[in-house]
Amino acid sequence: MNRRQFLQFNALSIASIGMVYATQSHNGHNMHNMNMGHMNHNPKNTKDIYTDFISLESENMPLLDASQIPQNQSLKKLQLLKNQSKSKNSFKAKIEIIEKELEIAKGKKTRFYTYNGLIPGPKIEVYEGDEVEIEVINHLNEETTIHWHGLEIPPEQDGNPHNPIKPHQSRIYKFTIPQNSAGTYWYHPHPHYITGKQVYMGLAGAFVVKSKKDSLSHLQEQDWIISDIRLDKNAQIPQNTLTDWLNGREGELVLINGQLNPQITIDKEQRIRIYNMCAARYLNLKVENAEFILVGTDCGFIEKPITKDTLFLSPASRVEIILKPTKQGESKLYTTYYDRDKMMVEKSQEPQRIDLATLSIKEFINTIPEILRKLPKFKKATSTKEVVFSEDHMQMHGISKKTQEEIKVALASMFLQNGKTYKLDRIDLQSKVGEVETWKVTNKSHMDHPFHIHGTHFEVISSTYKKKKTKPEFRALYDTINLRQGETLELQMVQKYKGLRMYHCHILEHEDLGMMGNLEVI
Repeated sequence: MNRRQFLQFNALSIASIGMVYATQSHNGHNMHNMNMGHMNHNPKNTKDIYTDFISLESENMPLLDASQIPQNQSLKKLQLLKNQSKSKNSFKAKIEIIEKELEIAKGKKTRFYTYNGLIPGPKIEVYEGDEVEIEVINHLNEETTIHWHGLEIPPEQDGNPHNPIKPHQSRIYKFTIPQNSAGTYWYHPHPHYITGKQVYMGLAGAFVVKSKKDSLSHLQEQDWIISDIRLDKNAQIPQNTLTDWLNGREGELVLINGQLNPQITIDKEQRIRIYNMCAARYLNLKVENAEFILVGTDCGFIEKPITKDTLFLSPASRVEIILKPTKQGESKLYTTYYDRDKMMVEKSQEPQRIDLATLSIKEFINTIPEILRKLPKFKKATSTKEVVFSEDHMQMHGISKKTQEEIKVALASMFLQNGKTYKLDRIDLQSKVGEVETWKVTNKSHMDHPFHIHGTHFEVISSTYKKKKTKPEFRALYDTINLRQGETLELQMVQKYKGLRMYHCHILEHEDLGMMGNLEVI
């Protein structure tokens, strides 16, 4: 019996039991006397379970017909978060996390979680060196955080799950944007166990850091936030199925800036920031009759522009591009199928192409400089870390004979880092401030996993895949990188602040189920 058949067999066994939900336990472990901020997860006085149900009945539920959603409308610009500060080099704003009904389908309202009532959330735009102060008010009936994904800021300001904003409470995030950090970032929740749920309910937004010395500042800009959503026949967002938990949730409707198949006009050259804000969907982007000129990755410019026919974005990745037409007229932006060996899913059932937008490229006059920036090289590494992502399928063995409590534990112990499932109050690795490190990150599971680390940018030094070691095509800085099955990536990085950092798989359901670790920086 192969892996896919094994999981299909056990899924049928689970279905015979009915609805179950995932749980995790986190018994007390030594945190080296660290200050855990607002941490309050004592299992003696806290209901220590993940409360979102797995709906097996939803595997084949009737979904909303895409024809009920407006299409072919002009792409809307992202609404900017208003800067309330009148001081120079200062950004001050407020974000309210609100449950709100919005009309996505004609005549039907969908219940979302929103930042300031918007899907996607408002775009935050700041400059290097700015002092940022953002008050966040949580109107939800559950705790949350805001993680400023990719920003090099102090850990206590980075929205770790150890520092939740309790229901109907607020907090102020304060941090300074570092110099030389211009790039395309984003923000999203990071509460313990329910990150995936809060993101698929709508919580995500763009965060752009600009430089006052920018080699492409003469170009107009667009933002393309790519997200996906699942809507039932009543236009509501259903809970996760077992397949969602195993593979990561992929909504059947793929949107740009919250719109289905919009019309996008590109006048002359335009700098386009593309964000993969899907919880688990991989993107293989292509454009008919045009090429991508890649100018930036997650954390800013690459050194020289590179022409690409296809852009690969794993979940949470971002790029900056300029489109160069090869033929005049309208064209389609689309994504093709990427086989990451999902469980319980037949490849033949997967759509091989999903159209995302209709493009009209008016004109192209190449004014892109030959050199975008010179990336400084890290000093020689003096420390090495090793992280292994893996899956324990034996947790599912004989599931039909297990009690409901045993089923919960099995599902919550399947996705591992260094052979362990995540515990909120355990230190997994330790680093020193300012020390250059080599991280060897290996994927020993049977599925791709995107690796993300908080609070720093890294450079990929090498990839070892199918016994062949290769160097990257170009130098770049990232905060998220995909790991193929059986691949080992060698990354170089340095942490700049003391405190607690997270590293994890950015398939959000896998993160919630335990494929995550705590890094203590001393």
